[in-house]
Amino acid sequence: MTFIVAIAGRPNVGKSTLFNRLVGKRLALVSDMPGLTRDRREAEVEIGDLFVKLVDTAGLEDAPDGSIAGRMREQSERAVREADCVVFVIDARAGVTPADQAFAAIVRAAGKPVILAVNKSEGRSGETGFYDAFRLGFGEPLAISAEHGDGVPDLRIRIEDALVAPTEDGQPREAREDKEARDRPIKIAIVGRPNAGKSTLVNALLGDDRMITGPEAGLTRDSIASDFVWQGRAVMLYDTAGLRRKARIEADAEKLSAGDAINAIKFAEVVIVLIDVGQPFDKQDLLLAQLAASEGRALVIAINKWDLVADKDAYTKALRETAEALLPQVRGVPVVTVSAIAARGLDQMMAAAFDMYEKWNRRIGTAGLNRWFGDMIEKHTPPAIGGKRIKLRYMTQANARPPTFIAFCSRPDDLPESYVRYLTNGLREHFDMGGVPIRFHLRKRENPYAPAIGARTGVKAGARRGEKPDDPRKSNAANATKRSRRVRMKPVGSAGKPGAK
Repeated sequence: MTFIVAIAGRPNVGKSTLFNRLVGKRLALVSDMPGLTRDRREAEVEIGDLFVKLVDTAGLEDAPDGSIAGRMREQSERAVREADCVVFVIDARAGVTPADQAFAAIVRAAGKPVILAVNKSEGRSGETGFYDAFRLGFGEPLAISAEHGDGVPDLRIRIEDALVAPTEDGQPREAREDKEARDRPIKIAIVGRPNAGKSTLVNALLGDDRMITGPEAGLTRDSIASDFVWQGRAVMLYDTAGLRRKARIEADAEKLSAGDAINAIKFAEVVIVLIDVGQPFDKQDLLLAQLAASEGRALVIAINKWDLVADKDAYTKALRETAEALLPQVRGVPVVTVSAIAARGLDQMMAAAFDMYEKWNRRIGTAGLNRWFGDMIEKHTPPAIGGKRIKLRYMTQANARPPTFIAFCSRPDDLPESYVRYLTNGLREHFDMGGVPIRFHLRKRENPYAPAIGARTGVKAGARRGEKPDDPRKSNAANATKRSRRVRMKPVGSAGKPGAK
């Protein structure tokens, strides 16, 4: 699920530099020559808990429609109309120009949330331009330096706040489904301790002896990607070197392989933890499963060498109970049994991986989510802290991959973690998301109708005539942080110390 954020403004105010800064890569050409960017540039970035498609526009120029500059302006206006939020950039050193005012009217007409970024604000030279920005009517501006990174963390907070804030009719904003992502191959990593049978399993899936296998632990040194199709679905499969305990990692090659396995987990969408049935749920197995959950990946537990087990029914029940007890943060994680060497149980394992991928991508409608939220509050009201009850207002799904939810309440710091677990477990059960790591955050809901004191003048409340106003630039970080006050948590119910073998 993706939001779209457009960076707009007249040419040469630093839009592309800001785009590169937010993306973290040098994707857009940057120079002092006005109009260097002629096409819309896009990049996918994570801002807080949100996936965002960031659009660097060519710049808004007053030019005839048929000219190159006119067509560039049309592209930029279209990007503004399609965006969920607009970052409008001006140059602090130049102040507000007639072109800024004209293009601000275009942005305002689009009816989208606007963040006014006053770029090139480093030093004292941009102070006049910062105060001048208030007259554009976009509320409190944010002083930044895209070139040096000053104010950019605050800008990220402002963007996230704007995207999760309700619309004018009080409804949470809906992210857009990334249809292109649905058509891409599903990225699956197979991880486990050395000699758990990972490469044998990969060979069985691919129908080809691509991996060297044998009884010696550590034959696979690298993370190897293989593309194949399983029952009509494209898959990119990663076989990784086994993760050993640090004391047993001696050679430099194995040190690199351990890091490669961890990187594969971070790169994957679904992680299959392959466990040797002779040593189930070893400390290293739990470490891998917990790492996958903490990275927000869909998880499947596969028990290998199942052909060696005599009493399969009793052992299956015991394994599932153990998984529930040791991995509460992914309660309901599927536990499947396979025999890699005999190529048995592969259909069941891949079906579980595909099912977890769908749950991991799930988007819950806002109306249905809040009906459920109201029912949960009615069944079990939040506790009264200090004699004053905490008010839970509404809830929105900020993201999928993994499912991420934000609940707005009166006092997020005071809501007990036990109540958050109650809501998280209810989400998992009611919406069939068993085994998926769920991220749940709390935020304080500010009154959207309370005007910001001194929002247009920069003068603090109660300031006497002739008293020098506070410099809003110096308090931008504090104000933005205060506005986005939240409780950031690890996935709820995260496991403590791993259990014994």
